[in-house]
Amino acid sequence: MLRDYTVENAEEDTRTHKIFHAIDRACMEFDLSHPQWLEKTVNEFRKHGKARFYQDNFMDDIEFDFMEMEVLEEDY
Repeated sequence: MLRDYTVENAEEDTRTHKIFHAIDRACMEFDLSHPQWLEKTVNEFRKHGKARFYQDNFMDDIEFDFMEMEVLEEDY
């Protein structure tokens, strides 16, 4: 693992909006273009609650193998 970043979001919003907001923040933190959600990425995310974004998900070249996003939900 090269870098790790966690986004916390306790706002009243849909899960989908929270996911896109987290990706926005991570891309800003790592100075990356936004990855594209390919069909295989969407299917992986629906099935496992996490997704890996590879070079084919990005318009620009990336200097790593993949970016992984996982939803960690905690009940309070």
